[in-house]
Amino acid sequence: MKLYSAPMPAPNPRRVRMFAAEKGIALDEVMLDLRQRDHKAPEHVVRNSLGQVPVLELDDGTTLSETIAICRYLDGIHPEPPMFGRTPLEMAQVDMWIRRFEIQIGEPVKMYWRHAHPATAALIEQHRDFGRSNLAALDRAMAWLEGEVADGRTWLTGETLTVVDIAAVTIVDFAELIGMQPIKEEKAVAAWHARMTARPSYAA
Repeated sequence: MKLYSAPMPAPNPRRVRMFAAEKGIALDEVMLDLRQRDHKAPEHVVRNSLGQVPVLELDDGTTLSETIAICRYLDGIHPEPPMFGRTPLEMAQVDMWIRRFEIQIGEPVKMYWRHAHPATAALIEQHRDFGRSNLAALDRAMAWLEGEVADGRTWLTGETLTVVDIAAVTIVDFAELIGMQPIKEEKAVAAWHARMTARPSYAA
């Protein structure tokens, strides 16, 4: 298997690296330079018609895109430890939390990055007021998350680390990197984040 990827701070390739590290899977990683638009080069567009990373290329040439799909495949071929849940209920909770996190928290981060951050100004037509409005949207979402995890759970879905925690920390860290300050007074969220930073996979 070969992973077409990108180095930090790209959050999506980092998700797969962290997931693979938690599973003990060694991936042959090919780094693309996003600043040089390597991901839009014709040879990469053949792998992913959207011109995005990461892309997992299997030994038979089949390619998989989208981080959760890649992680689900890796979980299937290396089932221990399970990162998508063991029971139907746990699997459903994982899916629920991925969806919640990507919509409630990932969307404001994405919209701020696209429409208010100077690094993307040359790439798309920005709507700065809309972009900055996502700071308040993120604050509301983080307050909601604090209420959800303030019951003392260790990880976002309970007492077992899942792909949700990996997906979530990459979003939160990217939000911090671009200046959004996602964690302010959210003590339970901060404690969860500290547990994530203590894991060896965090450095992936």
